[in-house]
Amino acid sequence: MRTAAGARTSIAFDAIGTRWTITAAEPIEAALVARVDEVIAEYDALWSRFRPDSGVARIAAGEAVDLGPTAPPLLDLLAELRERTGGGVDPLVAASLDHLGYGPAGDLRPAPGWLPAPRAAIRRDGTVVRTDPPALLDVGSAGKGQLVDLVAAALADAGRREAIVDASGDLRVAGAPLRVALEHPYDPTAAIGVVEVAEGAIAGSAVNRRDWSLEGGRRLHHVLDARTGEPVDTVAATWVLAESAMVADALATALFLVEPEALEDAYDFRWVRMRTDGVATWSADLPGEVFG
Repeated sequence: MRTAAGARTSIAFDAIGTRWTITAAEPIEAALVARVDEVIAEYDALWSRFRPDSGVARIAAGEAVDLGPTAPPLLDLLAELRERTGGGVDPLVAASLDHLGYGPAGDLRPAPGWLPAPRAAIRRDGTVVRTDPPALLDVGSAGKGQLVDLVAAALADAGRREAIVDASGDLRVAGAPLRVALEHPYDPTAAIGVVEVAEGAIAGSAVNRRDWSLEGGRRLHHVLDARTGEPVDTVAATWVLAESAMVADALATALFLVEPEALEDAYDFRWVRMRTDGVATWSADLPGEVFG
């Protein structure tokens, strides 16, 4: 996604494997930068499946781990979406991603075939989480959005009432409305439409964001059907506008697996979806336009 905004103060940095840009109407002092760094570091220490010392890694080793106040809303949302997608969205998909080479080793060398997400129960007592049997969690379908919300909250707490937090396409906007171009999944120099985001969030997911080759030429990507462990091959890209980046992020993933109607009775959101054959559909009340 590409954005357009007026003259503001911006900082850019890399964290959790992605590029971040924070833009505000007022200066972003060193103390606020340090607070943002702290928020991100704390989240990464709990939820990163790429770290052997993280909270989710300890759960995979058989521990019951206190994941703090971010756990209830995040895991409840993912549990709801697991139900609504018939198991297609599942935080236990970590094993399937690792099987395809998208794991801590980072070698992108897939093992043969597909590996469905393991059958395990996620047990939660307040903020303390364990799995039965032990299994690794991957909350990438909503976690980056939740972290965007946390960073936006840190900015608001510091008095930055007009700000944009952008984590490589997951955006939270406070203050003046922002026009956002929807990047074509097959041509990063083109857009398939433009939407306006005001006091809310937008998140997108696309097959070209994290993709790699399987021996024999098939392209793999990170959006899997957890029931089979196979990359989804019918949808190329999705975008969702919602009140929070966590919900927008999660629903953008869910739209790879179900029709919007399966979600509209439970969530307040607007959406655009492009299939792999190039056909795009969108919600009737989308605040913007999709090009013909």
